[in-house]
Order: sequence, then C-alpha cells, then structure tokens
Amino acid sequence: MKEQHKKTTPKVIGEFALQALLYEAALYPKPGLVDPTSCGAHVDMNYFTFIDSSATLDPYLSEYVHLGTTHDGTPLQLFEKVRTLGQQAELAMLSQTNGVNTHKGANFSFALLLSATGKIIHDQQLKIPFSKEDTSTVFNYVKQMTQGLLSKDFSGLAKKQQLSYGEKLYLEHGIVGIRGEAELGYPTLKNKTLPFLRQHQTSDLRLLFLLLLLDLMSTTEDSNVINRGGIIAWQKVKKQATELLEMFSLNCSVKDLEEAMILFDQQLISENLSPGGSADLLALSFFFGRLEGLF
Repeated sequence: MKEQHKKTTPKVIGEFALQALLYEAALYPKPGLVDPTSCGAHVDMNYFTFIDSSATLDPYLSEYVHLGTTHDGTPLQLFEKVRTLGQQAELAMLSQTNGVNTHKGANFSFALLLSATGKIIHDQQLKIPFSKEDTSTVFNYVKQMTQGLLSKDFSGLAKKQQLSYGEKLYLEHGIVGIRGEAELGYPTLKNKTLPFLRQHQTSDLRLLFLLLLLDLMSTTEDSNVINRGGIIAWQKVKKQATELLEMFSLNCSVKDLEEAMILFDQQLISENLSPGGSADLLALSFFFGRLEGLF
C-alpha cells in the first residue's frame, strides 16, 4: 500500500482520513464495537450506519484541510473556524444517521488534526510522506489551537442544569476525555500508537491493528466505557486488554487472536460496554500511518 504523491492536496489528505474511518469500521472482531460481523454493545447502529456516516463526513474532511491551507491568522482563530465547520459536519452526520452518534468524537479530532495538517503543509511546503518530525509539528500546532479549551468549555458546569456525559465525567471524576487529549497535542498518538506502527512493519494490517486496539484499550482514559459502566468497569476492561496483550503478538496465530477477541466482544456486549474512545484513536493512528507512508 506504500505510495508516493507528487502533490499534497486537501483532497489527498481528506482521502486518507476517509480511509481511516472506513478501515476502523471494517476491522473485526472489535470488542464492544461495531464491525461487519457484530453491532457490539450498540442497539441503534450497525456497520452500514458507519459507512453512511463516513460518506456524509467525506466532503468535510478535505474542507478541514483546506481551512488550514488558506488560514492566515493565529492557531486559536483557526480553531474557531474549524469548530464551526465541525459543528456543521456533525449536524449532517446526525441527519444521515437519524440522530445516532457514530462519529462525533472522531469528527472533532479530525477537524483539529486535518486543519493543523493543512496549515503545516502550507507553511512548510511539505510533501507526502510526512516524517515523524512533520507529524510532531502537527500535534504541536493542535496544542496551540486548543490552548485553554478545557477551562473554556467546562467553566460554569456546576451551574448548568443539563450536562453532557463528558461534562458529568469531568465534574465527578476529573476525566478530561478527547478535549484533554487535544489540548495536550494528542500524546497517545505521538508517544504510543505511532511509535508502535513505525516499529512494527507487517503486511498483515488486520493483525497489527487488532493488537493496537488492545493496546489502546489497556491504557486509554475511555469516557465511553466509563459513561456506560463506571470507573470499575473501565479498570476491568483495561486489565483484560492488558492480559490479552501478554498472550498475543505479531507472531501469534490470527485464528487464536480472533477467537479471544470474539469472546471479549461477547463479554462487553453483555456488560453494555463500548470502547469508542479507543476506536477513534485507532482511526487517527491509521490516518497518520498513511500520511507517513507506513502502509
């Protein structure tokens, strides 16, 4: 799948992001998550819902990049532009899915990261594939874009009558969710998933990303799991994912790993747990892997 591109255009970068959404949806078996063989711990969506949602977001993905390439202002000003467009994309997604939230978190992150990618490409005249230093520059720019995001978005929560589940988790447990990840410049991607992908080159992308999903589930502060099951359930999921990682590696039998993941899926379905935060980070990892030409 490695390829070189003569032009680094918003359309090309947007295609990488769309591929990331589709590959994440197609990966199976994913414990508690929607895939082609299972609806996971979800009764209101299936694999085709994710395909429809991804197709609806497609034009917005390249537009996020375009906003970055044409931006002449501060990082915070770019954030305001892209957040407005991101809200339009979210409404389009919800209209397509009849109100089902398939990609709200992923859309938020891609809006930030794609616009930052566009800005860095324009300013530094970068070409594909990116180096790891180029990618780090994108993360640092997102950090500037989202400076003070948590304090601004979560100020005055104690006085609000209706709270989102993200706001409730922040008030009750200090869980910062994807906003916290963004404000820190996506350290999970920078320090964990991308070094993993750079180090482990294999033709079996399915095996690679199943193991990466387990790695994310073993450490990610996943607000989706916490919202559905609480802190204890989240800690249990992390422990079980860690135990599976100790049993399997890139040299393992794919069949054995698949059987273990199916059992894990069945358990999370019975407990109504879905690691959606880990799934979003998996898609973002795929995107940057493509941007760096790793596969």
